[in-house]
Order: sequence, then C-alpha cells, then structure tokens
Amino acid sequence: MTGGTFDKEYNELTGSLAFKETHLPEMLRLGRCRVDVSVRTLMMIDSLEMTDADRALIVEHCRLAAESRLLITHGTDTMVETASALAAALHPASGKTIVLTGAMIPYAFGSSDGLFNLGSALSFVQALPPGVYLAMNGRCFAWDRVKKNRESGVFEST
Repeated sequence: MTGGTFDKEYNELTGSLAFKETHLPEMLRLGRCRVDVSVRTLMMIDSLEMTDADRALIVEHCRLAAESRLLITHGTDTMVETASALAAALHPASGKTIVLTGAMIPYAFGSSDGLFNLGSALSFVQALPPGVYLAMNGRCFAWDRVKKNRESGVFEST
C-alpha cells in the first residue's frame, strides 16, 4: 500500500481529500478474496507528492520481499514512474511479478473503480510471468507500454 486515490477519504470539515487508514482489508473481505495475502503499508501519500526516495523505498521492499508475486496499490498520476523505477532495479530474472493498480475514484465514495481494479490486479499478478505491469479497468499493460490519458481518465497502450 502506498496511498493514492484508492485510499483517500473525504474530509467533511475541510472539503478536502485525505488519508486515514487503508481500505484494502475491507475490500478483500467484500470481494470474498480467497487468495493468501500479506498486507504491508509503506506509505499513505498522493502519488503527486511521491519522491525519488519514496520510490527507492518501494523498490527496496519489493527487492527484499520473500514473495515472488507482489501487488502495489498506487496513485494513478505517477504509477508509470514507479513502475519504471521497479523495472530498472528488478530484472525479470529476479523472478518477481509486480502489478501496480489504483483507482480514479476513492473507494470510500462507493462508486469507485478500486474494487474492480484490485480484483483484476490480484488475478493478473497470479497469472503473469516475471516483470512489472499496470492493471487498470480490467486491462493489463507492460510498464513501458502504457500511459494515463488524463482527458479520458483511463490508461491506454502506447
């Protein structure tokens, strides 16, 4: 878990979006997930605020993880940059399959794409060969052949 829109909540007092706790355990429960998962929260930040040091922390945790299949929830604005950092540091020979996913609408809003994206990403991370991928809206992309279309609000192949 790194934060992003996935985990933002609306602050009724200030009218802003902020972070409290991750929604991931609830989402896994509601989605009736039967996959054995271990949840780790590395940070809870907006991806526009993510620094190179934050990306290095994500890379290091992935490098040191005993698991070979990793799913990262991440803000959509800089998801491709983090995927690039992971791909540069972790060669496919490492045997790690890493899938990043996120949401355009916060899960707490009720009409979020987050639950669907999480389910899709869980499926993709179990089936894909080692490498770094992004999973959004039922589609999976290689990290170096995807971009976020800010006008339409979807990820698309490049």
